[in-house]
Amino acid sequence: MLNRLEYVCLLESSFNHIHVKMHDLIRDMAIHVLLENSQVMVKAGAQLKELPDTEEWTENLTIVSLMKNEIEEIPSSHSPMCPNLSSLFLCENKELRLIADSFFKQLHGLKVLDLSRTGIENLPDSVSDLVSLTALLLNDCTRLRHVPSLKKLRELKRLDLCGTALEKMPQGMECLTNLRYLRMNGCGEKEFPSGILPKLSHLQVFVLEQFTARGDGPITVKGKEVGSLRNLESLECHFKGFSDFVEYLRSWDGILSLSTYRILVGMVDEDYSAYIEGYPAYIEDYPSKTVALGNLSFNGDRDFQVKFLKGIQGLICQCFDARSLCDVLSLENATELERIRIEDCNNMESLVSSSWFCYAPPPLPSYNGTFSGLKEFNCCGCNNMKKLFPLVLLPNLVNLARIDVSYCEKMEEIIGTTDEESSTSNPITELILPKLRTLNLCHLPELKSIYSAKLICNSLKDIRVLRCEKLKRMPICLPLLENGQPSPPLSLGEIVVYPEEWWETVVEWEHPNAKDVLRPFVKFL
Repeated sequence: MLNRLEYVCLLESSFNHIHVKMHDLIRDMAIHVLLENSQVMVKAGAQLKELPDTEEWTENLTIVSLMKNEIEEIPSSHSPMCPNLSSLFLCENKELRLIADSFFKQLHGLKVLDLSRTGIENLPDSVSDLVSLTALLLNDCTRLRHVPSLKKLRELKRLDLCGTALEKMPQGMECLTNLRYLRMNGCGEKEFPSGILPKLSHLQVFVLEQFTARGDGPITVKGKEVGSLRNLESLECHFKGFSDFVEYLRSWDGILSLSTYRILVGMVDEDYSAYIEGYPAYIEDYPSKTVALGNLSFNGDRDFQVKFLKGIQGLICQCFDARSLCDVLSLENATELERIRIEDCNNMESLVSSSWFCYAPPPLPSYNGTFSGLKEFNCCGCNNMKKLFPLVLLPNLVNLARIDVSYCEKMEEIIGTTDEESSTSNPITELILPKLRTLNLCHLPELKSIYSAKLICNSLKDIRVLRCEKLKRMPICLPLLENGQPSPPLSLGEIVVYPEEWWETVVEWEHPNAKDVLRPFVKFL
């Protein structure tokens, strides 16, 4: 529907196509049409300090929008008689601290109540009697500490409590059996109370906010209870351990039908700073199907392996004891992975274990193989890893645009070859990474090789080599002019180097004039 409205110019798309907006002229026309056909009051953004006068609250009002004003209080003298009022928007009145209980006493036909981004501290008890409510929006009410019982609101389909300071879970949550959309935080709990989710069988969106407005720790949820939500389309939650995650998967393979999911498993530190500037550090910056795993123990038990992560687009691995990604997920399903970040996994010996190749499925075309969708890869602080990418996977990396490797004490090769690959009668003499734009290699004291043969990366924009003193050969093959002389890629921006002495020690280039051609692009830190 939004696409159609945008196509006929009733809505405008933002530059990133994530949001849409309505042009002022179209909005004025819409309000005019609305005023002709129904009784509404629209005073959005009118800089009101208090509610409109009582005489403006007529009995035939159906919609009232007072959003984005400066209303500070709704006193007890306001108790409008509006039995037909179905939608009330008071959102973004940021100074609104108090709403008297009398205000909702005669609004029993209300279906949509939006108080989001207001300063209210308590939701009036009279809201408990609004039995026709289908949507109650209280998100980003950072001072809100109390919500009355929701037991009677059995028609409620949408409830948003994210970003509130609630001190306890609202009573009657288990009675909201028609709920389709639920966003909330922990409300002071460490674990989502058991017994509620199985009764919310119609849920399509379940977002359990990671942290509250008070800065409390993350709230976890039981895997089996999330697995009972058979209609779920979008999920954001935190499982305490990998066993809970597996229990969810065994309860219901619904993750295959989820259109979006951001799942945290274990303790993932989202406060770390990215070692390489510009790399996404928070799960919100990752694609819409992302799993983050942290501080977990896998014990090499392949029966414990996640076998269904088909469609996964983002993967964050932090501080766990797996020796390779093969101990974590089924690589044959990793065709849509776009971003991978592996951090402080000191037991990890390789990205992909050599045993996996023995049992791997038949090779697929490079555009549909393992890691064929990969765009960004970051490996940081994995001190037991010597080789990053196995050569057998390189033909699949046709979409790889960014490689970041940093603080890996034993890293010797970025693209490693096995003895069998080195001794083959038809060795690979060159590899092409057509979309690679960024190559960052930082603090790799044992790095000796990026790749043993030619590497063609004609889209390179940024190269950074810091503290890699043992690296003596640059395999990057520059484009050649008609006279056979090398030229920098048209996309090349800069080459950042430290220390300066290292640049002079790099003696092996794919062309003898390559160093001189690239010198104008070099920036020494």
